[in-house]
This record gives sequence, structure tokens and C-alpha cells, in this order.
Amino acid sequence: MSNHSEPVGVRVLDREYTVGVSAEERDGLLAAARLLDARMREVRGNNRMVALDRVAVLAALNLAHELQQLRQERDAQQRELAVTLETLNQRLDGLLGTTAG
Repeated sequence: MSNHSEPVGVRVLDREYTVGVSAEERDGLLAAARLLDARMREVRGNNRMVALDRVAVLAALNLAHELQQLRQERDAQQRELAVTLETLNQRLDGLLGTTAG
């Protein structure tokens, strides 16, 4: 495994872009480019005259919003898990305390 960056061509909204990534990141980059391309096509819809920068910003906002929601859900799940583990630890301490005495 190397950190050597290699140029990879991606196509987003019928435009070609070259991005330098390591071999390990290549598949992730290509998947991200496909997702971005799909989102930009959704935003653009049938209006081919809409400005590319507007389409890009709206697609990025949609993706950023989804990312933020996923982070909030993950944080809530982690808090819930921490509470559950603390409760189990207290019960275990209680059980061990009664059997040890």
C-alpha cells in the first residue's frame, strides 16, 4: 500500500475532471463522483440552461444536509449506547457486589 497519488478521471454532469488520489481511495472517489453526478442531474432536471455553479451549490447543500442528519443520528445512537452500557455496568456491579459479600 502506497500513499502515491495518481490522476483519476471522473465525469460529472458531462464534464471531465482529473483528481489525484491514492490507489486505496480510487473506488471511493469514483463512487462519490457518481453520487454527485446523479444529484446534480436531479437538481438540474430538464432545465439545461441553469448555471452549472448553481446546480453544483444546490447539490452540495443537499449532500451536506444529508451528512449533517447522519451525523446527528450517529451521535444520538452513541449517546443511547453509552447510557445503556452505563446501566448494564451498574447492574453488573450490583450483582457482583451481592455475590462477593
